Amino acid sequence: MTSEIKVNQIKKASGTTLTLGESGTTVAIASGATTTGMGRSGTVDWQTGSIKTGDFTAVDTQGFFVDTNSGAVTATLPAGSAGSIISFQDYRNNFNTNALTISPNGSEKINGGSGSIVLSTNGEGVTLVYIDSTIGWRSIQDNVFSDVGSNFITATGGTITTVDTNYKVHTFTSPGTFQVTSAGSGDGNLIDYLVVAGGGGGPASQGGGGGAGGFRESQHAPYAPVYTASPLKSTTSLPVSIQSYPITVGAGGSTTPSCAKASNGSDSVALTITSAGGGAGGTRFGSPPAYPGNDGGSGGGGGGCASTGGSGNTPPTTPAQGNDGADNAGPDGAASGGGGATAAGAVGGPGRGQAGGAGGAGATTSITGTPVAYAGGGGGGEGGPPGPRQGGAGGSSVGGTGSTSPPGSSPGSGTPGTAGTTNRGGGGGGGGNNSASNGREGGAGGSGIVVIRYKFQ
Repeated sequence: MTSEIKVNQIKKASGTTLTLGESGTTVAIASGATTTGMGRSGTVDWQTGSIKTGDFTAVDTQGFFVDTNSGAVTATLPAGSAGSIISFQDYRNNFNTNALTISPNGSEKINGGSGSIVLSTNGEGVTLVYIDSTIGWRSIQDNVFSDVGSNFITATGGTITTVDTNYKVHTFTSPGTFQVTSAGSGDGNLIDYLVVAGGGGGPASQGGGGGAGGFRESQHAPYAPVYTASPLKSTTSLPVSIQSYPITVGAGGSTTPSCAKASNGSDSVALTITSAGGGAGGTRFGSPPAYPGNDGGSGGGGGGCASTGGSGNTPPTTPAQGNDGADNAGPDGAASGGGGATAAGAVGGPGRGQAGGAGGAGATTSITGTPVAYAGGGGGGEGGPPGPRQGGAGGSSVGGTGSTSPPGSSPGSGTPGTAGTTNRGGGGGGGGNNSASNGREGGAGGSGIVVIRYKFQ
């Protein structure tokens, strides 16, 4: 039989210590009664009769079993006060398939960082205690502790897709703003990037191929197994903060309707990364005696009549953002190809009737989730008659093809150079032996692109 506490067993023993009962007695709280001021033992009351299968708001002092079998669940924390305690636990060992996201109330923090945390390992659970406004909710127990507190970036801007399960990709095909609303922490604070500038234009008059737009890419080492980056990747990713980042996407360089110089592509800029526009191709006519290919992210190819190619990787970056355009082989030779991201342009044939030089190869990356080639150089335009007068191929099918005339054709009957591929930074194909008035103009450079990728869970 349980002994009851009698009035004479409630006594003040000494100082501020109050003793309830005596040895052998049990202190019981009546049904429906509550206590105050006694503190908590660091545990929660588990809600075993209310398994959570959809989004919900958590309650202080309670523990929740979460079933994500039917889909991902978001739990929103209540406003925190010092000593508040809440727990979460995977109910069906299914967090690896559908994760639980734990979001703070308003601007409150979790483990000192802004933004949510994600439980994505089967059987995972966590207990959070609210400390203060500096740290917010602190994880004091987790059976996969390394996952907790790796707050991730959240952002807007561009076209947003989810790739490789846990990664967001923002693609900018025109100028815009990358707006970071939560900066994350640790590796969760880093973004990878692809920044490709506009390709250079290919001019008329035995025009050299336009140089590809500068190509710059990063891939953070812990993410390396997730996708295949280009051989030009930097292993230094960029940290971000909560702010707006303006994005510039460079336009392709223009071609020319006559014996004049084409224009370079425009730069693309994202965060601290600038890729230089591709150099325009050279031409047969100029002063003196021929216009050379321009310098740029990749250099423009040399035109006819001993025109020289432009230098790539201008201004210099590490890794290099592009390659040189090729020099022309000599008087009356076909034009040469513009440089590409991974190779220099090829030299055109040495005499009349020769084929134009191919554009330098571009670079392929799967940063967007699928392999895509960028920044190929434009092919050089064909030489003068006689002969088949074949234009040079564009690099990696991204640069434009040089002007071509079929065998036995009369001057002016060939096809013009083609443009570099839009949003791939390809150089424009060079024009033919005659000017655009004869249907043999060059092609414009392709516009650039900016891609930003980060882990979001």
